[in-house]
Amino acid sequence: QVQLVESGGGLVQAGGSLRLSCAASGRTFSTYAMGWFRQAPGKEREFIASISWGGGVTYYANPVKGRFTISRDNAKNMVYLQMNSLKSEDAAVYYCARGFTPTASTLTASYEYWGRGTRVTVAS
Repeated sequence: QVQLVESGGGLVQAGGSLRLSCAASGRTFSTYAMGWFRQAPGKEREFIASISWGGGVTYYANPVKGRFTISRDNAKNMVYLQMNSLKSEDAAVYYCARGFTPTASTLTASYEYWGRGTRVTVAS
């Protein structure tokens, strides 16, 4: 069974930075794409960023392009989301997800396993 555990959320001032981490169990971590999604109160879960199995392909949602960076360390079974220049609208619960395939995707339906999320609060 695959488990994903997010960490690194918290309270940050607008304009500040946070780095989210996702620890994944399982020996085949490196063969799957990974993604980050977020869900704000009263809103649907939305795609934020994804990365292919080897890290060579990444996708970002338009609202976070140029501010967020997704990366992975396959040796450590970790995926990260560096978030800079945070805005109040970035406040949400952030979820890590593992894809069905090695190919990065922006679609929620492309992800098989999900973590429980870590909350990011941005103070303006």
